[in-house]
Amino acid sequence: MRTTFPETGQDHDALIDEIRRRKAGDADWRGGRVPLFVFKGSDDVDAIGRAAFNELFTENALGAKRAFLSLGAMEREVVDMGLDLFRAPDGAQGFMTTGGTESIIMAVQAARNFARAATGNASHRGNLVLADTAHPAFDKAARLMDLDVRRVPAAADYRADPIAMAAAADRDTILIVGSAPCFPFGIVDPIGELSELALSRGLWLHVDACVGGYLAPFVRDTGRLVPAFEMHLPGVRSLSADLHKFGYTPKPASTVFYRGAAEAVHHGFDADVWPNGRFATSTIVGTRPGGAVAGAWAVLKHLGRAGYRQLAAELMTSIDRYRTGVAAIPGLHVIGEPHLSIVAVGASGFDVFRVAELMAARGWVPGVTQRPKGLHRMMSLLHVPSMDGYLADLAATTAEVRDGDTGAAHLKAEY
Repeated sequence: MRTTFPETGQDHDALIDEIRRRKAGDADWRGGRVPLFVFKGSDDVDAIGRAAFNELFTENALGAKRAFLSLGAMEREVVDMGLDLFRAPDGAQGFMTTGGTESIIMAVQAARNFARAATGNASHRGNLVLADTAHPAFDKAARLMDLDVRRVPAAADYRADPIAMAAAADRDTILIVGSAPCFPFGIVDPIGELSELALSRGLWLHVDACVGGYLAPFVRDTGRLVPAFEMHLPGVRSLSADLHKFGYTPKPASTVFYRGAAEAVHHGFDADVWPNGRFATSTIVGTRPGGAVAGAWAVLKHLGRAGYRQLAAELMTSIDRYRTGVAAIPGLHVIGEPHLSIVAVGASGFDVFRVAELMAARGWVPGVTQRPKGLHRMMSLLHVPSMDGYLADLAATTAEVRDGDTGAAHLKAEY
């Protein structure tokens, strides 16, 4: 039945109790039973982010230039810190958004508008060229803007294939994409080679570092191999990176950066068409929570490079432990060679989706890939306390399927 609008208000305590009752049936993300969606650095990081968010809980980041100047200043500092982290050249610019999808849509719009300005054709309908492993947010952007998408197969190592992408690109290509890392397998694309391709063909290269941006530089600092993906590569014209993933900041918060003013000028929305006068925003949305800006600023300042480096070291040590545990289970293997926090696990000789279903029956929310079939987890420090329990259940359910379970998998692969 449709819920009716209440005639009278309800008691504060009763409503909070009802919320708590309802969320009691949610998946136990605090216990590490959810493979993605939630990220946490530490209790003190969570506390500073929450406190900063609440300090500007009511303020609207839409008014950061006119009313809430503190938000405007903090937003500029967040962007500046990102430009520094991603080794952007002098003159580079950036913006905060509400998430990776919005960052990607804004970058695609900027590339489209840049191409239209360059060709003098205000209705030019271009195309995007990307590996099959690139995020569907690019397809969402293309649908919104009536652009074509050309997805090409990844190479055998699950990385974007620069040769195949070069063959797919033509004079109407407005943007090519590299991922750092790709979401399905956690592998960083050969951004250096894609940068060379972009320069040689005059193409706009966007690096989707929404997952890995605020993690990869610090993992590299610990001595691990992480391929270059940042904006010091001369072919990279834009880069997106989510603060609310491994920046450990409150949601919703992401960033998008441009190589220079020539690209950044095409980023925003600006219209002077109504009685109120000019309306300009740097995001798709108008109103944005001021708390997300304050929370991002506070967490970045609180952790600093040293804090992020420490969290990265702890996270990667736990992932080593996970990969070792997976390797010890007969029939399972890690798909490819993931560089960061995402690990996909495949199976030999049996249906790993059936394993996922049995894991779900034991209270674990399954994440999967469909090509090839695999168990998908975006590992975070939330998963460390439950690691032994997860691996034990994974070994048991894998053995059950491998050694004679006759159930057919009905799991549907979805994000």
